[in-house]
Amino acid sequence: MRRAQARLAPLHETARLDAELLLAHILGRPRAWLHTWPEKPLGEAAQERFQQLLERRLCGVPIAYLTGRCEFWSLPLEVNPATLIPRPETELLVEQALERIPEAETRDIADLGTGSGAVALAVARERPRCRMVATDRSEEALATARRNAAILGIEGISFRCGDWYEALRGERFDLILSNPPYVAQDDPHLRQGDLRFEPRSALAAGPDGLDAIRTLISGAAAHLNPGGWLLLEHGFDQGEKVARLLRRSGYHELSRHDDLAGRHRVSAARLAV
Repeated sequence: MRRAQARLAPLHETARLDAELLLAHILGRPRAWLHTWPEKPLGEAAQERFQQLLERRLCGVPIAYLTGRCEFWSLPLEVNPATLIPRPETELLVEQALERIPEAETRDIADLGTGSGAVALAVARERPRCRMVATDRSEEALATARRNAAILGIEGISFRCGDWYEALRGERFDLILSNPPYVAQDDPHLRQGDLRFEPRSALAAGPDGLDAIRTLISGAAAHLNPGGWLLLEHGFDQGEKVARLLRRSGYHELSRHDDLAGRHRVSAARLAV
């Protein structure tokens, strides 16, 4: 373990955590077990598997892809290279959705670009009375989302394949949620860190990163009930541009919501009644 940490340290600030997560994954144990039984010897097969995963981590492969697991909204989710790795800041999108859904009432909700299903599953867990449709253009991502729903025992979500509004069949909703791709296609960050391994289609959206958001804003009115809400995650420096797009499309009651770092991360707007 110490040797693994020493090799990871020059490349990753979370060297100790990374090493422990990989070893715990191989052993099928929680991390706390490693501290309780630090002297336990590793079998030959476990050592070999650990070294394989360590080498891949040294090449930059995200821990979540190596273990196949990621936690979001306290839900353990399967993730893989077909899905974006859910970020903690996306929980703000869930929080803002829940604020607009009274617990005892029913709402029709659409989560567009669902990926692993993280946002749809979190909202469905908190508001089980609601009807949820979750779409993605990737069949592989949808298969992952369906498996997550089955493992978590969350029912009532209709997973559909389609690009943005294609799968909504003319239906209308009280809330439309999305964490769309919003990185500019030539952003150098796409060639760095974890982003190198995540699906480009879930990250990049045109020259300014706003292509998907423009599509979502322009198409939402045809799928929102009067007074319905559109909630979008976006880049921390895109808030003003997103607000202008929403105003031009006739939305009102615009609000900005900041992440824990104080950066504008989610915008909400309402369709006129």
